[in-house]
Amino acid sequence: MRSAQLDLAALIGSRICHDLISPIGAINNGLELLEMAGGASAGPEIALIGESVGNASARIRFFRVAFGAAGNQMMGASEVHSILRDLYDGTRLSVDWQPDQPQPRARVQLAFLAMLCLESALPYGGQITVAQDDDRWRLSAAADKLKVDHALWDLLAPGCNRDGLQPAHVQFALLPIIAADMGRQVGYRATNNTVTVEF
Repeated sequence: MRSAQLDLAALIGSRICHDLISPIGAINNGLELLEMAGGASAGPEIALIGESVGNASARIRFFRVAFGAAGNQMMGASEVHSILRDLYDGTRLSVDWQPDQPQPRARVQLAFLAMLCLESALPYGGQITVAQDDDRWRLSAAADKLKVDHALWDLLAPGCNRDGLQPAHVQFALLPIIAADMGRQVGYRATNNTVTVEF
């Protein structure tokens, strides 16, 4: 059963994402209205604003699942694919999301947190593969050149000291806590060209 503190933190994450997505959507709607009225050309400035709004919207949708309240909702594969496509389109990262059946949002949350961990090992780009075998999940990152900070990855172990954790690495602390709350343990292994997370 989820602790009250964990639920409260998730509700805060959901609230922040909810409050941010509305003004970002309004900016996008404003750009569309300007273009329809002929008040904005398709110049590089408008294209840059539109691209930035799209990137921000995709990040917030992803963060809402990763850091927000999971509840008992299910997420279809098409919704997950839409979030990941919008998030990684045009980047040096690609994602192969293999589960094709609807998944509990809480499981997708764990996968998204694990993906954030894997992103930290892929500063030069690469491929993330998400696979599910019955009730076990395996996420792998592959690249010609990885950057694995073992001090961060060791944070996935239960009961480790997380003092001094930087905000950019909060996923390494949150993933094992939420997984343990679901009765799961997170493990990882790294080689020269791959990092794998399992739960």
